[in-house]
Amino acid sequence: MTTLPPGLLPEGLRDRLPPEAGAASRLLRAVQDCMHGFGYERVSPPMAEFEEGLAGRLKAGQGRDLLRIVDPVSRRTLALRPDITAQVGRIAATRLAHRPRPLRLCYGGAILKLHATQLRPERELLQVGAELIGTDTVPAVREILRLAVDALAAAGVEDITVDLTLPDLVQTLAETSLPISADKVEQVRAELDEKDAGAISALGAEAYLPLIGAAGPFDTAMEKLRAIDDGGALKTRLDALEEIAGPIAGKAALTLDPTERHGFEYQSWVGFSLFGKGISGEIGRGGSYTILHQDGAEESAVGFSLYIDPLIDAGLGRRDAPRLFLPLGTPDNEAAAWREQGWRTVAALSESDGGEALGCTHHLIDGEARPY
Repeated sequence: MTTLPPGLLPEGLRDRLPPEAGAASRLLRAVQDCMHGFGYERVSPPMAEFEEGLAGRLKAGQGRDLLRIVDPVSRRTLALRPDITAQVGRIAATRLAHRPRPLRLCYGGAILKLHATQLRPERELLQVGAELIGTDTVPAVREILRLAVDALAAAGVEDITVDLTLPDLVQTLAETSLPISADKVEQVRAELDEKDAGAISALGAEAYLPLIGAAGPFDTAMEKLRAIDDGGALKTRLDALEEIAGPIAGKAALTLDPTERHGFEYQSWVGFSLFGKGISGEIGRGGSYTILHQDGAEESAVGFSLYIDPLIDAGLGRRDAPRLFLPLGTPDNEAAAWREQGWRTVAALSESDGGEALGCTHHLIDGEARPY
């Protein structure tokens, strides 16, 4: 067997070094403090669960993204989580099933995917999110979306954009004002997602073509959708979107892509993606969904997940306090006094120690902090 080079890690895994590791902790804390302020209580599920239980709760397709191991204790197959939302659903449906609804939970931790993507080559990611369980009404969605925007702002994200979607749009229209056969619904959904006008026409669903153009800035897209919805089948949905969008209109830019389905396969009536200035790709997504209980009953919920890694890569969370070098023999009480003022202190352990070499921004001379 070939000897591995020292420090080599599996593909898609990496060490977070200073200052990135510190940034990760600060960003996670800032986001979770925001969630705590909204009344959300933290839960912390394990990194691995029995494969059978975890795979059954994951959204469409995620079961293929499980890294599996055999538990030497139970002799059963375990799976490392690729997503924490499903675990929160399990907790809500079992250990916290007795708690009054609506139930507000938040979480944060590492996830591990079997495969990376072109946009994000990392397989281990830091996921943080909040779930409002027991309702998916307009006030619930409005609260969750407001929390998501405030949490990103607390993490230092600027020029936030929220892209809204209606995951059940085609199903709603197919059953009302734009009828198509049941066997074509999924095909039409897929082609609308791809914005393939030719394929939609080939399916005999020309009436759905205007939906492709009904995407863009929120107000413009809403006008186009209301014009398409002559029969009023979408009126309730569109009115709800306007109620949801109102409180965040001044905090984030709003866009609407009513037929976007990729990544929203398990959402019910509303979904959203989150973007920020200078950050590549999505930094989070959420929406309404249902949680399955042991008796087969489904419970409504709404929530979102954010990914901290893109924020770290964009340089957020690195606002460290200055580092003060303390000469050899500095009294402990003097060092403590500087820390109480917000300084990070680095004490010399030998005469050969140098503060500048140790990454300090200042050194202590005659009782004063002087910059290098």
